[in-house]
Amino acid sequence: MTKNKLVIASRESALAMWQARYVQQCLQVAYPDLSVDIRGMTTRGDQILHQSLSKIGGKGLFIKELELALQRETADIAVHSLKDVPMQLPEGFILAAITKRANPLDAFVSHDYASLADLPAKSIVGTSSLRREAQIRLQYPHLQVKPLRGNVQTRLDKLDRQEYAAIILAAAGLERLKLEQRIRNILPAEVSLPAAGQGALAIEVAAHRQDLLRLLQPLHHPVTAACVIAERSMARVLGGSCQVPLAAYCVERSGMLELRGLVASVDGTTVLRASAQANIDEAEQLGLKVARQLAQQGAHQLISGILSGQ
Repeated sequence: MTKNKLVIASRESALAMWQARYVQQCLQVAYPDLSVDIRGMTTRGDQILHQSLSKIGGKGLFIKELELALQRETADIAVHSLKDVPMQLPEGFILAAITKRANPLDAFVSHDYASLADLPAKSIVGTSSLRREAQIRLQYPHLQVKPLRGNVQTRLDKLDRQEYAAIILAAAGLERLKLEQRIRNILPAEVSLPAAGQGALAIEVAAHRQDLLRLLQPLHHPVTAACVIAERSMARVLGGSCQVPLAAYCVERSGMLELRGLVASVDGTTVLRASAQANIDEAEQLGLKVARQLAQQGAHQLISGILSGQ
């Protein structure tokens, strides 16, 4: 970063570029004299589309190239969808700001059906997420769940070609791209508990860039940050990744946090649930508490079995 110029590293998908432009606009409102440029990059996660994320190394494949740009100082900050950020960041990187959360829930998208409950037996539902897959299989065992990769528009195109009867996407992504008309139904958390951090954006920086921590403070949303700290704390303790059907969703009410957690087998036959409450300044401890509850139910053994079977 020069005195009056900052560079954002971003993936080049339409959604990632929307996210980068959103942060760009927020920074320019906060600092009218600051020039903010976006450097679009293609990551390995964008290049490998023929295999599920759980089989090729996880969502960290979407951010490694961006982190390299931060390390080499060809960019100052990287903007991510927080649900794509690994629970353990590589040494030398930190999340400097978490933006206000958008819709954290999953969306049901279909041409011919209004909801999962309306789908006939053996209908094919597409999703990129083992978390969604396990919860669908639990509640709708008569449906077929098949992998769905690619950016938002690619996934919608596959639905339009009738490769799937329905697909499940993050509601926030569709709303950000002004595609909310494609949403037939928002899945409540009771049907599809969201991923840790879903709906929030994270701004990553090199750990030594203390100047950027101060600069980014106007974009930081403390309530969202507390909620996602609880979610990510729970997921981190349990070894959460896209290789494991794990969900964590925290909400704030009157200064109190309520966290719900879920770990499941991929086929949905085993589902562990736990929840707890804490003060908003005890987010990390809340995540640990719910993780312990799930561990007492056998979460570590369940996760080990899933990972060893892959």
